[in-house]
Amino acid sequence: MTPTAPPRVLVVGLGNPDRGDDGVGVRVAQRLADRLPAGVGLLTARCDALALIDDWAGVDALVAIDAATPLGVPGRLHRLAPGSDIPEDAGAPLSGHALGLFEALALARTLHLPVPATVVVYAIEAGAFSPGAPLSPAVAAAVPTVVACVADEVARLCRDG
Repeated sequence: MTPTAPPRVLVVGLGNPDRGDDGVGVRVAQRLADRLPAGVGLLTARCDALALIDDWAGVDALVAIDAATPLGVPGRLHRLAPGSDIPEDAGAPLSGHALGLFEALALARTLHLPVPATVVVYAIEAGAFSPGAPLSPAVAAAVPTVVACVADEVARLCRDG
């Protein structure tokens, strides 16, 4: 019996660290650098999610971290996975980017481009997107929790395939 290769996993921290809470995805990704299993890809992306279509080619699982538009509780964490609790058109209200991750996934599917079989998004409700500002206290306080959640998610994906 031939051993099965572990799934190819990519973790992406989305956002602009020069726009207040929009930088939370990048901050979490930076803190994950030494906590991920060998072979797991890690990158940060400031631009629209369309640029990720090339990055996720050949990836089995994508775990993204991003700031969510304010919904009332800055720092509150949402774990979102398509097919379970995310409507196909959910990207716009959740993302502060011109084209969010869910729109990029939908476009890739429409164009018959490869899409990871598993996509999980950790969205952290933002409080402010002021240019030049640091993370708000509530969002900064959520970072260790998000790091732990993403590290656990990746370990599970690598273990369970």
